[in-house]
Amino acid sequence: MFGDNTAAAPAAWAHIQARTVAMGFDMPSEPNTGAMLQLLAASKPGGRFLELGTGTGLATAWLLSGMDGAARLISVDVDLAVQGVAREALVDERLIFVVADGLDYVRGQQASSFDMIFADAWPGKYDGLDETLALLKSGGLYVIDDMTSQPNWPVGHQARVDGLVIDLERRPDLALVRLDWASGLVVAAKR
Repeated sequence: MFGDNTAAAPAAWAHIQARTVAMGFDMPSEPNTGAMLQLLAASKPGGRFLELGTGTGLATAWLLSGMDGAARLISVDVDLAVQGVAREALVDERLIFVVADGLDYVRGQQASSFDMIFADAWPGKYDGLDETLALLKSGGLYVIDDMTSQPNWPVGHQARVDGLVIDLERRPDLALVRLDWASGLVVAAKR
């Protein structure tokens, strides 16, 4: 079926998906989000990537599958138990896992040091947006998902999402597109 990209899923994806369901983790990235991440990662040969919010590693697997051998990915999550699924399934020399608060991690990085950032957690998306965007190199990509209504959203979250999108659209340092794809994506490039 057109628009279904699960056939292109990385080898570890099915295992991670099964573990995600078994542990009751209710915030996984959708396969079509992963397919987009794979595509975008492939556009940055030798790139340096940052994922804020490893979760169980579903998106991490897709990012790795799009990266070339010279690229590097740092994946940050505050929850070691959840990130443990990814650590077990995704052993790769291009990947470094960090257990830390995402915003604390961002604040410890140098400006203009990443080619792509996937912010799949509150830090880097709703908290510390300016600091996170400062980490992008010129031409770097900022990707966020879950921009359309989700069943696990807290009450009042739609207003926060709307405010974030408006803020991003007003930034002169970004070129941006909103995509009605998967859980709703925003992809921005730093000018």
